[in-house]
Amino acid sequence: MGEAVTGADPEDLAAGAETLSARSAALEASGFDPVRTVGRRALVAEVWIVLALSLGADALYAVLDLTHSLSSGTSLRSQSAVINASAVSNSSLLNLAYQLAGIVVALVPVALVFYLLFRSGESASSIGLDAGRIARETIWGAGLAAGVGGAGLALYIGAYHAGLNVNVVPTNLPAVWWRIPVLVLAAVQNGVLEEVVVCGYLLHRLRQLQWGENRSLFTSAVLRGAYHLYQGFGGFLANAAMGLLFGRLFQRKGRLVRLVLAHSLIDTGAFVGYVMLRGHVSWLP
Repeated sequence: MGEAVTGADPEDLAAGAETLSARSAALEASGFDPVRTVGRRALVAEVWIVLALSLGADALYAVLDLTHSLSSGTSLRSQSAVINASAVSNSSLLNLAYQLAGIVVALVPVALVFYLLFRSGESASSIGLDAGRIARETIWGAGLAAGVGGAGLALYIGAYHAGLNVNVVPTNLPAVWWRIPVLVLAAVQNGVLEEVVVCGYLLHRLRQLQWGENRSLFTSAVLRGAYHLYQGFGGFLANAAMGLLFGRLFQRKGRLVRLVLAHSLIDTGAFVGYVMLRGHVSWLP
């Protein structure tokens, strides 16, 4: 995990830099410039629209949720937030249909991102989302998930007991045959949506708009923390820290697959682990 955090793997760093350099050289040789092709104002508007239709809107609602929680007259610790909630209680199949529909609709902004990249002469591989070196990417993703997931759990428990977080309930879905598959799909949806939009797409576009790397990284990390504010201040800090790590890894290595895998595994562990451990361990709120 130390290598993943510091980027101290010279071979992988060199390969990532070489890939990004090759892409840039090929685009420059072809005269490609997304700012010139699409227009700077249009590109800025594009970024705002993508965020407004996805995680930017979630951030706004999360701020409102936290404001409501703080003004409710009760402590954050005594409140709860359900992530994967049942839509109905009187029909298992209808509930399943709602869950699947929610997952599909949540991924529409990802399709929009792919379309916008295509429109500007790029592709998913422009943000490091491809099948190249999949075995290595899987190892990286699993390692990141283990390190970040463990640290995130510790931060959440600490923030909850310190009164800085609500009780985050990963799911209240009924104990039916489709609960675990739906939770896994929801975890993958989170990993794909968040990493494609707030890491790959946003950092890629901000680089094209000639933002500084640190400024772009800070913006991406704050946004990631902001749409988790419904969980409380601990949720903001933990996810902003994750955003700093994931964002820097993307900036240095240009690979998004490992981040999507890591995020999906982290959420799968949180969702399914909650179902398996709830009521069996004393440290889980």
